Amino acid sequence: MKMQAIITALALTGLLASPAFAANSQQTKMADCNKQAADKKGDERKAFMKSCLAATPTAASTPMSQQDRMKMCNTQAGDKKGDDRKAFMKTCLSNKG
Repeated sequence: MKMQAIITALALTGLLASPAFAANSQQTKMADCNKQAADKKGDERKAFMKSCLAATPTAASTPMSQQDRMKMCNTQAGDKKGDDRKAFMKTCLSNKG
């Protein structure tokens, strides 16, 4: 019974941490966009902020985590099987971008 309580607590901690991470990521993005828009005013600043906040981060600015890379490669591998899939996954996972 005690082990089940520990597992439940760990699962809840993971669920509660996810929104915090997402909010922190958005806050970081907002701060970065604000720095870049420092010299802009009015409609120009508004348009810049809209496009900056909507843009996805480039691979150079935020490297993809191993878990994210694995998800992406699995999706791209599609219906490949056997040695073909193994070779594809090896190549895909070794790409850092």
